[in-house]
Amino acid sequence: MRIASAQIASVAGDIEANVRKMGDFAVRAKEAGADYVIFPEAADTGYSMRAIRQYATTFEEGAVPQLREVARTHAIGIISGVAEREEAAIYNSQVAIDRGGQIIATYRKSHLFSPAPIEEHKCFTPGDRLMSIELDGFQVGLTICYDLRFPEVYRTLACESGANVFLVSSAWPFPRVEHLRVLALARAIENQSYVVLANAVGIHDRITSCGSSAIIDAYGVTVASASADREELIVADISEEVVRSVRERMGVFAHRRTELYGKRCS
Repeated sequence: MRIASAQIASVAGDIEANVRKMGDFAVRAKEAGADYVIFPEAADTGYSMRAIRQYATTFEEGAVPQLREVARTHAIGIISGVAEREEAAIYNSQVAIDRGGQIIATYRKSHLFSPAPIEEHKCFTPGDRLMSIELDGFQVGLTICYDLRFPEVYRTLACESGANVFLVSSAWPFPRVEHLRVLALARAIENQSYVVLANAVGIHDRITSCGSSAIIDAYGVTVASASADREELIVADISEEVVRSVRERMGVFAHRRTELYGKRCS
């Protein structure tokens, strides 16, 4: 499977412009031979709490129907962060669309970033379940940005759902760019799984996203990476053989001591 990560700068509140850009990047990904392309967190509205409050929509309106048409027209799967509204609640969501334009999975960000000035918890309702789906023979876990700081999410997806690829839509900021790189590597290494990270660039609400999107294999080798400050498309092949090889050489899942986990320390 060939996958692309689209590192883009969204315009806060301009869904039409953002979808046009996502369509352009989807075409570029298709021309590069990609089967799927992943976009950053809240790519439809831009990662601005002000814009999200105003422009978040249901999946029947706004960006999602247009992204479904892009996927269908160009026969490429799309996974993107979107601002989802359901009645009085707003969710920081990911939507997965197959090459026929059908929604095959959605995930609502379960860990909300609360420190000022972002304060996601004042805008979003947290999700209450994890999500993995099958894509072309791979089991793929959906995650968003701050989730990277919670290894339990990825270990649960790997052990309970059999995930061997993690897709991360993100709008991670510059002051913690090294954290982003290290955490993405750690999630790949400890779970012997691919991590495909699509991080935003640009400035929203005076917060600058740090790019550095990457595709990391199950050994922890970065096989494709982007700059910290420019829009880019990166593409790489994902191999079942790579996952199988690293897991056969070091059987960390078989070596887990689950009877110890959750106990209080002496």
